[in-house]
Amino acid sequence: MDFSKLMEQAQMMQNQMGKLEEQLNNTIYEGNNGGKNGVTIKINGTYAVEEVEIGEDLLEKDNKEMLQDMIMIAMNAAVTKASDDRERKLGSVTQGLKIPGM
Repeated sequence: MDFSKLMEQAQMMQNQMGKLEEQLNNTIYEGNNGGKNGVTIKINGTYAVEEVEIGEDLLEKDNKEMLQDMIMIAMNAAVTKASDDRERKLGSVTQGLKIPGM
């Protein structure tokens, strides 16, 4: 067992993950419901909402419940995109690490 090789791999992985984490945190993910005249929510990689766009037609009083549902769906879509991207990219960094006994 070559511990120096293992430590070198771990250091490289840590550096890659740090860079990737920064990139992911700065990426903007968009969730949309209802197309161009619907609701669009943009979040960053830390899941903080950056922008909310609501189509003009949805701002009528009678659309309150529908608008609330559309916001929820768009937000969930954006969070899912961010989460999936984070999992896929961070998983690709750790795939090549060979740890004895695992």
